[in-house]
Amino acid sequence: MLPAHPRFRLPASLSASRWAPLIVAVAMAGCGKPPDKPPPAPLDVTTVTIRTHDVPVSRVYVAQTQSSQAVNIQARVSGFLDKRVYTEGAVVKAGQVLFRMDPKPFQAQVDGARAALQRNEAALQVANANLNRTKPLAAKNALSQKDLDNAQGQYEQSQAAVAESKAQLQTAQLNLSYTVIRSPVNGVSSYAQVADGSYVNAQNSQLTTVSVLNPMWVNFSLSENEYQRIENDVKAGRLRLPPDRRMIVEIEQVDGSVFPFQGRITFADPSYNPQTGTFLIRATVDNPKGLLRPNQFVRARLKGGARPGAITVPQRAVQQSGQGHFVWLVDREGKAELRPVVVGDWQDDSWFIDEGLHAGDQLVVDGAQRLSSGAKVTVTSRDAAATPAAASAPAAAASR
Repeated sequence: MLPAHPRFRLPASLSASRWAPLIVAVAMAGCGKPPDKPPPAPLDVTTVTIRTHDVPVSRVYVAQTQSSQAVNIQARVSGFLDKRVYTEGAVVKAGQVLFRMDPKPFQAQVDGARAALQRNEAALQVANANLNRTKPLAAKNALSQKDLDNAQGQYEQSQAAVAESKAQLQTAQLNLSYTVIRSPVNGVSSYAQVADGSYVNAQNSQLTTVSVLNPMWVNFSLSENEYQRIENDVKAGRLRLPPDRRMIVEIEQVDGSVFPFQGRITFADPSYNPQTGTFLIRATVDNPKGLLRPNQFVRARLKGGARPGAITVPQRAVQQSGQGHFVWLVDREGKAELRPVVVGDWQDDSWFIDEGLHAGDQLVVDGAQRLSSGAKVTVTSRDAAATPAAASAPAAAASR
């Protein structure tokens, strides 16, 4: 055995067995770089095959119901309110009596107008008889032309007085009829704003309100940005609307249930509201049982549009970085490929992909967290296709 070099002389107190690993390491370091590591095992992923589909689209908006005809019930004459006849908050029929006012002063006016009419009719008969006697005498020059003119004028004045009395009688009868206040429409009544026995005049003539329940209006708003985005999608061919742009409106109530009747958009405000930054949209829906009441908050789901040739992917397959959204694909060589994408709208578990994917691409939906570009992958399970479920996109609002 060769003598140990002084620099590597072992202390006498330590055994050679404890220094054996150090000696091996020093020897390996002197022989150059360590041996290559074995290649990493392929990563297990789940993929779907990208396909294009014509996808029906919808859009949900917060909406509020409104009566299609809310009638303010007002007193047409001044007087004392005798009694409220209807039940507050109940559904009333057209022609049903709601209030009664004290009719006695108005009945007196009717009686006076009728008496005045009788007096003037009697005066007309006298004037007519006088005229009939004057005409033949004037023709024989037994009476002057002035006498004939006076008789003719008296007759015409009596005719005018009779016509005026008839108008006054009709006015008095109308005022008397106004003391019985009826509902002009079928609808739900509001509370009485004037108590029984109060004096009603022009200052407090508002008595109650009757709101028509069938049909019901549903109002919601479309923002300027969204409206412009819809128009851009239509021009680019990414969104197809019905020919008349009248979308079907499905009403979702506050408990999540769907209202049994669907509506149609019947009005779109052409003016932009600068205070809210929106356009007002109105839908009309049948409400025969009165389930919807005015001023309720509901959700309006617009249906009828479609995205032709759309690509949808599960949300879990889309990731986001500082540069935007991206997905992982498996190329033909079985390696991972990072692909930037432009995402559109989403609902449930699907994204619309506007740019970046093509039919036939193998999209990684599970196992993408550990991938890197060029990594070898093994597809452990493969879905049939990235099929669209209930996808959502802004469906245009209205007949514009």
